[in-house]
Amino acid sequence: MSVEVITLGCRLNMYESEVIRAKAREAGLENAVIVNTCAVTSEAVRQARQQIRRSRKENPGARIIVTGCAAQTETETFAQMPEVDQVLGNNDKLEARAYAFDVPTERVRVNDIMSVRETASHLIAGFEGKARAFVQVQNGCDHRCTFCIIPYGRGPSRSVPAGAVVDDVRRLVDQGVREVVLTGVDITAYGADLPGAPKLGRLVEQILTLVPGLARLRLSSLDVAECDERLIDLAVHEPRVMPHLHLSLQAGHDMILKRMKRRHTTAQAVAFCERLRALRPEIVFGADLIAGFPTESDEMFETTLGHVRDCGLTYLHVFPFSARERTPAARMPQLPGNVIKERAARLRAAGAEALTLHLASLKGREIELLVEQDLIARSPTYAPVKLSRAHGNGALVRALIVSADARFAYAEAA
Repeated sequence: MSVEVITLGCRLNMYESEVIRAKAREAGLENAVIVNTCAVTSEAVRQARQQIRRSRKENPGARIIVTGCAAQTETETFAQMPEVDQVLGNNDKLEARAYAFDVPTERVRVNDIMSVRETASHLIAGFEGKARAFVQVQNGCDHRCTFCIIPYGRGPSRSVPAGAVVDDVRRLVDQGVREVVLTGVDITAYGADLPGAPKLGRLVEQILTLVPGLARLRLSSLDVAECDERLIDLAVHEPRVMPHLHLSLQAGHDMILKRMKRRHTTAQAVAFCERLRALRPEIVFGADLIAGFPTESDEMFETTLGHVRDCGLTYLHVFPFSARERTPAARMPQLPGNVIKERAARLRAAGAEALTLHLASLKGREIELLVEQDLIARSPTYAPVKLSRAHGNGALVRALIVSADARFAYAEAA
């Protein structure tokens, strides 16, 4: 068999899995399964273990390599699994030498991620068969939110120089990619470690100026406390920046935000959304939210539900709180599991209702859609749209939205 890369977790992992695939091919690796893990919740780690066992059962003769954030933060957990042949840390996984097994190698290769000070521009040739590609501009995080284990899996914040990012985007566009998503662990921290400390807005401006062939640019999770004015200006006035921003909010009650050690208040989040919506009315917002954070009362949770409406959120990415060892939140008074589960379900229901309303609002509008696969496309606001007939992947198609349900808008080619 060839090398199979299984991706669990975030968009950054999706990008890095493409790099892993290329590096493994460069090293001549064969007959292997590489599992790129996530550590954001204990459930993510459980799923990683489950995936490893499944991979061994389905590929009894293959080499099983485990890497990613869970491998970095819980090395022994995976090293002790009999199904695992090698554990690689987050830094080593992006190097071809880690997959060159004709030379002696240790079974566990996980370094001190906190000692890493550079993010190399691991350029990729492209995402085969996909209209959208992810480009890493930043890695790691210098903040210490009380619930988050990711800084211990990714290390300190470090940025990819603008020139390398522009080259990466240009290469993808030359290969036919229509939409690029800038991704990282904390992309609004971009540039603080580079000469002159350029902000994310400056990077976006350089990409748009130097790669005029790029049709669409999206931004991954943003911290409203760190968004610079140039970035905001581009988000509301530049048509190639898609009118869909995903925000790292996590909660909608100020006391919980304080206990999380977040850097914004609920008032700042609402003001941010209102300001951008006033300048670009079609813009929509998504958000990460944690359900059942320690000490969250019924009243605090109801306030968070209200915050979804106050911010006008359309897409919700809901995480049931999961205590992660070594984090301060794990030592706080925990809520019962059934309460966490119920609150997560209510938040997801609020998100489903908001998405249904957004899809319905598109009816009667002619929109340029990016075809992802045959009949499935995305609007500029990231709404999923089903087309009346198939088009080639990556095609930009103008279509009239004729109806909608809870999952899709439906369109006829204009």
